[in-house]
Amino acid sequence: MPSDVSIPTGHIRSGVDPTVLLQQEQLHEQQDFVRGLKDRHIQLIALGGAIGVGLFLGSAKAIQSTGPGILLAYAIGGLMIFFIARALGELLLYRPVAGSFATYAEEFVGPWAGFVTGWSYWFLWVVVGIAEITAVGIYVQYWFPAVPQWIPGLITLMVLFGINLIAVKVFGEFEFWFALIKVAAIVALIAFGIFILVFGFGEMGASASISNLWTNGGFLPHGLTGVILALPIATFAFGGVELIGITAGEAENPERTLPHAINQVINRILIFYIGALAVIMSLVAWNQLNPNSSPFVMVFDHIGIPAAAGIINFVVITAAASACNSGIFSTGRMLYTLAQFKQAPQVFGRVSRRHVPAAGITASVALMLVGVLLNYLMPEQVFGYVISVVLVVQLWTWAMIVLAHIGYQKAVKAGRARAVSFRMPGAPYTNWLVLGFLLLVAVLLGFDDGTRIALFVAPVWFAILAVGYLASRRTAS
Repeated sequence: MPSDVSIPTGHIRSGVDPTVLLQQEQLHEQQDFVRGLKDRHIQLIALGGAIGVGLFLGSAKAIQSTGPGILLAYAIGGLMIFFIARALGELLLYRPVAGSFATYAEEFVGPWAGFVTGWSYWFLWVVVGIAEITAVGIYVQYWFPAVPQWIPGLITLMVLFGINLIAVKVFGEFEFWFALIKVAAIVALIAFGIFILVFGFGEMGASASISNLWTNGGFLPHGLTGVILALPIATFAFGGVELIGITAGEAENPERTLPHAINQVINRILIFYIGALAVIMSLVAWNQLNPNSSPFVMVFDHIGIPAAAGIINFVVITAAASACNSGIFSTGRMLYTLAQFKQAPQVFGRVSRRHVPAAGITASVALMLVGVLLNYLMPEQVFGYVISVVLVVQLWTWAMIVLAHIGYQKAVKAGRARAVSFRMPGAPYTNWLVLGFLLLVAVLLGFDDGTRIALFVAPVWFAILAVGYLASRRTAS
């Protein structure tokens, strides 16, 4: 851990020595956490976090609304996420702590930013956890339609709760295999698709052609407007890449593993998303895809793989369980960090004998149990309601990473922070480019009936946080 720290001046007004707070956080993490996550764990955690259910189930709907131009939307969104990941990577090498971007926001933007970012990210993953256990219940009904959807959700949540309480290595192993299942499904689709395109195999062989990407209305059948309107879909698909920051405090040899994981994960995500969608639209003309069914099921079914729908349903269940598992992991670490800065109850700042923040994990899972109750009371509406909140909070988190990076660069120039070799390309110009892009995505949320609700929910959430922050300052002083 670096011994030189910069000073977040906002703490001075509350009467708390900022240098002491930051040094105490580092010391506590060194004593409390075990660096049990290997390079393969971290790579698959970040990769699995960004490959969600949407690629397997919702990609046909995105293609229908944009056409082959959806590839351009994913490329633009992926480039912006690459810059965000590199900015986070530079900060991680400066100080690899579990609080990650909440700590950096605290140090380089201000204590209010650390408070809002930490609690917002905690809330994000609680909401995602609720959404994902809801999804597990829905997908299990494919095989067992008579089983109420709240029962599989409850069982999944309790199993993942136990996994996270055992040890960080156990969490890492489960995430590794969860992610590997998703990766295997995508690689299989790309490999089978290329085989069909080259050899004209099976039912799809006669019409399969790369030219399907620019015929049937052209590459941009809905013009650039279609691409712009698809940017939120493409950008939010990469949500979860920042999870690599939460693993920093428990990563083996973070100076080597974190840069390697960041560079590799971004490349692989772009290949998987853009590669899989390009293959799908080459096999079947984009305007012939059924927006209400999974293109993965369609491809595997036409190849002749038995029980294709069942296989993809299993993959989707593991994807949902993986996201919930990551949510439990990250919420516990975020509450731990907030407690270190005296912005959360101090009970969350302690770890168990197994070196996991058990109190924070337990509190977060208790709130996720609300999702099980909602499944029992209103199973049809719950998924759409809870997931809308995630959108603005995700944008806030990414924006804070970029803003904290700007503050870090200023601190380096002023001699208040240590420079590292893993740098964000094009900074500070790329910082402002990313911030402008995130603002555009926020505006675009208002153009879609399904996402507009997020813009109404966000002010309520940030108003609650403002009250909480003022209360925490009075308590600290």
